[in-house]
Amino acid sequence: MHHTIFDTPIVNTLLRAFSVSFLKITGWKINGSLPPNGSKSVLIAAPHTSNWDLPYTLMVAFALRLNVYWMGKEQLFRPPFRSLMMWLGGIPVEREKSNNLVAASVEAIKAADGPVQLIVPPEGTRGKTRYWKTGFYYIALGAQVPIVMAYMDYEKKISGLGPVFQPTGNIEADMASIKAFYAPFKGKNADQFHAE
Repeated sequence: MHHTIFDTPIVNTLLRAFSVSFLKITGWKINGSLPPNGSKSVLIAAPHTSNWDLPYTLMVAFALRLNVYWMGKEQLFRPPFRSLMMWLGGIPVEREKSNNLVAASVEAIKAADGPVQLIVPPEGTRGKTRYWKTGFYYIALGAQVPIVMAYMDYEKKISGLGPVFQPTGNIEADMASIKAFYAPFKGKNADQFHAE
């Protein structure tokens, strides 16, 4: 995995202080912590309905002392912003091309020397969608790491890390359990999120 803002000592400390203060002043409450077995894990990012999700997610990651990487559409990484987005933990994804992103992610997690939490939005887009993509599930299963159910509820202004979910290989039953956890949460554009 590439070098990011989360493993840049002085900047990390300053941005953590800013993030904690900003979230507190704006009324957000942060819950949970990374479990002992979660140093390498896949974090579900849901609901994902707005461009605001990224800055809030990064602030929550700083507040919780995470070392996150996140997947974003290739267009976010166009010059002159590519280096910045990569430093913020971004991994560009070309949605139009058929590639083996799951296998590459599995190998990257396995090969990482230190902690790495890979954030994957199951909707695959911030637009309205009724169906979740299953990449996050197969990345966790292949890398043999837990899924940490991260959430952001704009209505209640709460965010954080929920339960740990260990994939069983029974994707239908597992997805039903995961979606049931997310059903109460409201994204910034609540009508665009469906955990059914």
